[in-house]
Amino acid sequence: MRTIRLNNGVEIPQEGFGVFQMTDLKVCEQAVLDALHLGYRLLDTASSYKNEEAVGLAVKKSGVSRQDLFITSKAYIQEMGYENTKKAFEDSCKKLGTDYLDLYLIHMPFNDYYGSWKAMEELYKEERIRAIGISNFLPDRVVDFCMNVNVIPAVNQMEIHPFYQRQEDIKIMEEYGIQAEAWAPFAEGLNGMFSNPVLENIGRMHGRTTAQVILRWNIQRNTVIIPKSVHMNRMKENLDI
Repeated sequence: MRTIRLNNGVEIPQEGFGVFQMTDLKVCEQAVLDALHLGYRLLDTASSYKNEEAVGLAVKKSGVSRQDLFITSKAYIQEMGYENTKKAFEDSCKKLGTDYLDLYLIHMPFNDYYGSWKAMEELYKEERIRAIGISNFLPDRVVDFCMNVNVIPAVNQMEIHPFYQRQEDIKIMEEYGIQAEAWAPFAEGLNGMFSNPVLENIGRMHGRTTAQVILRWNIQRNTVIIPKSVHMNRMKENLDI
């Protein structure tokens, strides 16, 4: 698996496995087990997904060494503020069965996220988090944030796909050395993405599915991706790009 070096030197796998909307905990656990079996090593969850425990159980059952994994979680809106985020972080670690996270994100730029960042900076300096970042921050919020914090975010996780390319957003992030990470790289199949004639034609030219073309498009733009599936054959297909 190819990795990308973040602005603090930490290496993140360029393709990972997301578990958003996996509300059936048994299904989530099995999906993560299957993903780890196939070779995924980046796992992306969040407190608001309500499935961190299932992810933690899958990691434990998989037999994959913790140091070989890159585990991401996020603090949600009601967990913003210095004390709230400190507690949220510990809760996430407990549910995931780990004493550190590889990446911890502010899920959305609402409430006291500056207070949260102060807590995250402290946890980062204590080496409880290997990298800290943000999610769903638009360019104005990114610039304002970077001008008022001590540690520049390593990642901004946001919606990126061929129908929402975010070129200007990414350009501004690059000025600060912030890595783009795409959630929902398939846009949940909306607007006929999987039947788009341009994407379908590219797939036919290269003997690939439309889904593979979409993921490869992001990969070639140096974006980290976290596609989701509960089907092992599609997980394998998503890796074969």
